[in-house]
Amino acid sequence: MEVKVIIEFILGALLMIFAIALVVVIMLQEGNTQGLGTITGGADTFLSKNKARSLDAFLARWTKLFVVGFVIAVLGMNAIEHFM
Repeated sequence: MEVKVIIEFILGALLMIFAIALVVVIMLQEGNTQGLGTITGGADTFLSKNKARSLDAFLARWTKLFVVGFVIAVLGMNAIEHFM
């Protein structure tokens, strides 16, 4: 019984960490302003292309990793609840 509580606590803490990390990483990403930029002609600048390739790709990669971790933690919590 004591092991179940410890595992639930660890998975709950991981779930909270992944949730906070997801919120932070998603808030750091820029919105899709490409449609507005094409109207004014500012979407094809050199800096915006490199920025999209570096920072946005980095944040998108971390978002995917945090989502996978979040889903695994939720599935682990449900498995512990139903099978232990």
